[in-house]
Amino acid sequence: QSVPCAGGHRCCPRGSHCSADGESCVTDLAPRAVPCPDGQSECPDDATCCVTSSGAWGCCPMPQASCCADKVHCCPHATICDLTHGRCVSPTGDTDVPMSTAFPAWKRQPPAPVTVHQVLCPDGRSACPDGATCCQLSPTQYGCCPLQNAVCCGDGQHCCPQGTTCDLVHSTCTSLGGSAPLAALPRAHDVKCDEVTSCPDGNTCCRLSSGAWGCCPLEQAVCCPDHVHCCPQGYTCDPEGGSCLQQGGTRQPWVRKTPALPRGGQVTSGNVICDETTSCPDGSTCCRLSLGTWGCCP
Repeated sequence: QSVPCAGGHRCCPRGSHCSADGESCVTDLAPRAVPCPDGQSECPDDATCCVTSSGAWGCCPMPQASCCADKVHCCPHATICDLTHGRCVSPTGDTDVPMSTAFPAWKRQPPAPVTVHQVLCPDGRSACPDGATCCQLSPTQYGCCPLQNAVCCGDGQHCCPQGTTCDLVHSTCTSLGGSAPLAALPRAHDVKCDEVTSCPDGNTCCRLSSGAWGCCPLEQAVCCPDHVHCCPQGYTCDPEGGSCLQQGGTRQPWVRKTPALPRGGQVTSGNVICDETTSCPDGSTCCRLSLGTWGCCP
């Protein structure tokens, strides 16, 4: 979901745009949006999609809200609409707050297509993003150094910029002009959620209800507004039927997400081994994706 820059060689993360010189990414002040189940409307990141009396989607100005039966009002998460008194009541009866009114949702902007160039690693199976360097982590696994034409360090964990040498004793990259800290190698093919979290290859990062990242075991999946499920690309989440809906009326069961793994994290004994380079979280099953890569069925 990145934004391509002019020239087609660089891109920026969703929620940012390319600077005028194309050398950096500038964060947008606009909040990230919550897609509504129709697949065409969306609400602000901290809002909830609710159907309005006109049948169109509206936005309730609070996360994971309860949509009221009158299709006009909504209540905070885990409270019940009391339409007779115009209040929101908690199941225990100890909270009593006024109802909120939904406002119209806006149409989603279709994401611009992104051309992804990848660097194929010497094993012929692993790949790194354009502008990165493949470095061997172990005899069977490659990692990606986020630098072009980088120097791979002998410890199999770090890398340094071109023209420098690895000083593993002092954990620095040394050049004639000075030194800089070593860069850590993330695993090849991991899907990066943010600076500290990643999902296995072939997954999609989706937020959980706690706000932490989860992994949907589908490529380019649609994250459902309930923060629990996800659907394949081209489908929309149907919370009423607990399924994924395609425009032609095709349905299929929706999928639960799994918690994301710390980036660069070692495989723990609880993980399910798919092959010598890939694993799934404990309690899940390794299944092949359409591209032949491994996915994790939770």
